[in-house]
Amino acid sequence: MYRDLQGYYRQQPDPPPRKPQYRQLSKREQKVLFWVLVFNAVLALVAPIGGATVLSGVLALFQG
Repeated sequence: MYRDLQGYYRQQPDPPPRKPQYRQLSKREQKVLFWVLVFNAVLALVAPIGGATVLSGVLALFQG
């Protein structure tokens, strides 16, 4: 029906964009990240207990 004289329909699609290359962490950065995560995990377990203790102490102080 129509003739493709300029090759428009035979063109290949553009290739998909490449994934960006992420920078790898150095050994020192991995070590620091590990200790930050450990510190946060310890605080997540200890802080509620410590906060409850401080709160109960403050309430006891005001009650008499």
